[in-house]
Amino acid sequence: MSFQQGLSGLNASSKALDVVGNNIANSGTVGFKSANAAFADVYAASLGAGNQIGIGTSVMSTDQRFTQGNITVTDNSLDMAINGQGFYRMDNNGVISWTRNGQFSVDKDGYVVDGNGYRLTGYMADPTSSIIVTTTPVDLYIDPADLQPQPTGFTGDGLEVGLNLDSRDTTFGVAPAFNTADPTTYNYSTTATVYDSLGNPHLMAMYFRKGDGTAGVPVNTWQVYTSLDGGAVGAPATMTFSTTGGLLTPAGGIIPQSFAVTSGATTPLAFDLNLTGTTQYGNSFGVNSISQDGYTTGRLAGINVASDGVIEGRYSNGETRALGQVILGNFANPNGLVSLGNNQWAESADSGQPVLGEPGSGTRGILQSAAVEESNVDLTQELVNLITFQRMYQANAQTIKTQDSIMQTLVNLR
Repeated sequence: MSFQQGLSGLNASSKALDVVGNNIANSGTVGFKSANAAFADVYAASLGAGNQIGIGTSVMSTDQRFTQGNITVTDNSLDMAINGQGFYRMDNNGVISWTRNGQFSVDKDGYVVDGNGYRLTGYMADPTSSIIVTTTPVDLYIDPADLQPQPTGFTGDGLEVGLNLDSRDTTFGVAPAFNTADPTTYNYSTTATVYDSLGNPHLMAMYFRKGDGTAGVPVNTWQVYTSLDGGAVGAPATMTFSTTGGLLTPAGGIIPQSFAVTSGATTPLAFDLNLTGTTQYGNSFGVNSISQDGYTTGRLAGINVASDGVIEGRYSNGETRALGQVILGNFANPNGLVSLGNNQWAESADSGQPVLGEPGSGTRGILQSAAVEESNVDLTQELVNLITFQRMYQANAQTIKTQDSIMQTLVNLR
């Protein structure tokens, strides 16, 4: 019987050495999860109640350790590391697999793929940057098309200007008449860039003149004149302030603007000039903020991935847009996954069905952009295991040798 016991020990030790060797070989493989050989003793079936002597050992299972690997920063913005539980869902012409290897790039067709050419799946975004959650995740696609320009006022925000008008300034009456070319006929001026429907920039000038154009002294009243690209100036709008410097009129600080444009874009260019943040204090004139909701066309300049998996495109015009969202799947029993090689696993009856969702939700980990998860192989432990299983192999070989020596003794009896 010792022959059988020793032989089983040799087989088990050899398989354990195979597992250790595979771990060591993949110590530099991104997303690799180390394995552990689990042993079980073997007994002959017996109906008796007496003491049983085992007939050896066997490798019961090879379990993978899905512990977190170290995260290393890279220079590829599409590299992603999962910090926590979960797997990327990959599509290979309809065949779904799962991986922890987050080394991704964009192929010639614009799809996000791994080194095998498998496509990363998730949810796409609509033109308004809203993520479209579908029943079945789709292949993530990075649209290289230029960002469509938007005219100032397309969201309703228009041009927002916050400034302070000095309450100590001289008040103008009827004369001198306002003249854009004569700075002595107004107190202050400033400019802002606005955009038409083709993305062409236009320079809008704003002139502020204290008083309402009458012979009186309306100390808390200002007139606002505007022009576009040095064109004609229309009728002024009137602003009034309270005795504490707050803006009273126009209502909501809104002054509608409308300019004819000859660039081939939609005309007139109409939007609201919002002066809600304007004040009149006894302090020098100053522009505190200028913002507007239009922009020119932009080309995709870079990509970022947020911790919740949202892929954001950065454009040359300074705008950002959500292009899609990476989703993760988690399993009740990751050890039940079937290894396919190439850093891929397949779902099985033992693993259970995947629970899909955005990173950071439920039990799923978060993503780190421009980083990868290293192999979780502990080389020090594996080298110790290598020595241990080598000794086991040698000891089992010694068992066979000893049994052979006993058998030789019996053969030599006369």
